[in-house]
Amino acid sequence: MKNNRNGQSAVLTDSEYSKIRKQIKSRKYKLLLDLAWYTGERWGALVQIKVEDCYNPDGTPREEITFRANTRKAGPDGKRQTRQVPVHPLLAESLLNYKPEPSSIWLFPNREGDKSISVRWGDQVLRAAVERAGLGTKGISTHSTRRSFITKLHRGGVDIYTIQRITGHRDLKALGRYVEIDSDRVKGAINAL
Repeated sequence: MKNNRNGQSAVLTDSEYSKIRKQIKSRKYKLLLDLAWYTGERWGALVQIKVEDCYNPDGTPREEITFRANTRKAGPDGKRQTRQVPVHPLLAESLLNYKPEPSSIWLFPNREGDKSISVRWGDQVLRAAVERAGLGTKGISTHSTRRSFITKLHRGGVDIYTIQRITGHRDLKALGRYVEIDSDRVKGAINAL
């Protein structure tokens, strides 16, 4: 578990996600959390997303969210790849409930509207909501949404190669570090022999 910003971030349950979401008052930041939860993207790319990456010209949500290569973390080879993720129905609803600021190209603009918010600002929003939800000692960080997304897919029976395609991981070893395997699942595997 993450402790004082060290170690692996906690995997969230659906209930914990809901508690945190309820503590965020702004639709803008609820959408940021929802995007993290339903796409599993890193917050560095999330905060830099543009309106056109999520919405059609007529203002309706796109069927896929595009995370541009220049906003994403580089792989071991130093290359970055664009990632597209199908929009979950609950994420589509969240996108419909949010009205982007017409004066900015950014989905999450800063106060001036000329740039996106920073990862640090997104982190502060999340940390404050986690504290208000009474989950401050759980080791939750911005990376928790990515670990939770991947772990939920794995627990839901999605094969590792499909998860790899969804997340954009090029290395299965790197992907494997995101999957949390609890002791009940290990016992169940042994009992299935």
